[in-house]
Amino acid sequence: MHHALLRYLVQHDIQLGVRLREGPVKGPLVWRRPNRMTLQNMLKHPLYAGAYAYGRRQVDARKKQPGRPSTGRVTRPPQDSYVLLKEHVPASITWAQYERNLARLAANRARAETLGAVRHGPSLLAGILVCGKCRCRMQVRYGGPRQVHSYTCNRLATTYGGDYCQYLPGEPIDAVVSQWVLTALAPAALTLSLEATAHRAQERRDLDRLWQQRLERATYEAERAARHYRLIEPEHRLVARQLAKEWEATLTAQRHLQEEYERFGQAQPQSLSRAEREAIAQLASNIPALWHAATTTMAERKEIVRQIIQQVVVAGEGTSERLQVTIEWVGGETTAGIITRPISRTEHLSYYPLLCERIRTLAQAGYGTTRITEALAQEGFHSPRQGTPFSRQAVHELMQRLGVHQPWRRGRPPLSQNEWWFSDLERVLGVANSTLHQWRKRGQLQVRWHDQSQRWVAWADEAELQRLQQRCALPAGEASRHRWLDAQPSQRTVSPHATTV
Repeated sequence: MHHALLRYLVQHDIQLGVRLREGPVKGPLVWRRPNRMTLQNMLKHPLYAGAYAYGRRQVDARKKQPGRPSTGRVTRPPQDSYVLLKEHVPASITWAQYERNLARLAANRARAETLGAVRHGPSLLAGILVCGKCRCRMQVRYGGPRQVHSYTCNRLATTYGGDYCQYLPGEPIDAVVSQWVLTALAPAALTLSLEATAHRAQERRDLDRLWQQRLERATYEAERAARHYRLIEPEHRLVARQLAKEWEATLTAQRHLQEEYERFGQAQPQSLSRAEREAIAQLASNIPALWHAATTTMAERKEIVRQIIQQVVVAGEGTSERLQVTIEWVGGETTAGIITRPISRTEHLSYYPLLCERIRTLAQAGYGTTRITEALAQEGFHSPRQGTPFSRQAVHELMQRLGVHQPWRRGRPPLSQNEWWFSDLERVLGVANSTLHQWRKRGQLQVRWHDQSQRWVAWADEAELQRLQQRCALPAGEASRHRWLDAQPSQRTVSPHATTV
């Protein structure tokens, strides 16, 4: 929070007033550029809230080291001071605003018991996602080539030496929570539009007021330098010359400041234009577009989520793809639902027994692998990867694991003349099945897809069989070498103009 506020003040060239406490001249108020320590004192010191506090820095005997008088000093909260007198001096902010600032600063600290300040990472629920098993806050981890984030909870492992509580992918959970957030914000579109317009207008008025104060200070300094110059006696030429230089410097600073203010007024007028008001209203009415806009940062999305969500509790149903998600809103209401996550093993699916039974039923009805794959996709069965239907290869492996045979194995259908099953052709040629598939992929074997048996069928007459047998008789790697040489240009090309020595 300190750094963001400091960057804002520097960006708008806002200076802070500081009393001089050192040097030959003490007491006057000077305006300097902001720094982090000054901002920290303004936010934490009770004097700015109109309270006098004595004994905020106390000595803790347990932390004091012998021979080092400065050790052991700790800063106590205002209510723990020796003396605290509220409404004792003029206040810059109210005491309630001062307490809210302290609470916000404490919540932004990166501690286990606090949410911490929002960051720009892609994890939407950092700090508010709670493990449904141990009720502890889950941590965020980034990894992989795309730096995909995930949520983990290892409290049971680190505290009791057990297993990890949960390891959850971040994108599915963030996507579902985002949809619920957009649904909750839909009725507040008009209110958001009005508040955004009022906030933007108020911010510009505040900046304009600060510029007016800077101009007023510059005018006062110029008039003060002019009075000093007019009051000097003419005999004091050296002093008059120095006062004239100071007067000229203040007039130059005043002129430069006036030019900067005019440029500021052109870049950021005090009142919003009609086009800007219409743009704010349009964005507020279309909250999903504003949420997914490229100009909306991840930190801003997290701020929105923390304004309406207290915490999100998630618990997985064993090793299955089902996750129980409960959103606890700031107002006290709760929303519960079930989402799915990608997992690594098919047998961990919650509907794995139903899937196996369905595959057996379709195979007994005479369905091939392709038709079973299509039927599973139509009936809503998904692979362990979230939202992805089963592939033909995955169904084939699952059928082999279950011991379910395809219909063609019970009785092969007849083939046309000179057509071969791969198993028969590999037995005749004496090659492996993988070799035939390599020839098929390279276009060195004439094949077609047999719809009824869901397998590849090769065509080879007597001449083609003889060619294949000759190919099999070649030494290992000979066919690949000839194919490589045929694809290379000639390495011994002699120019007709070359001279032989």
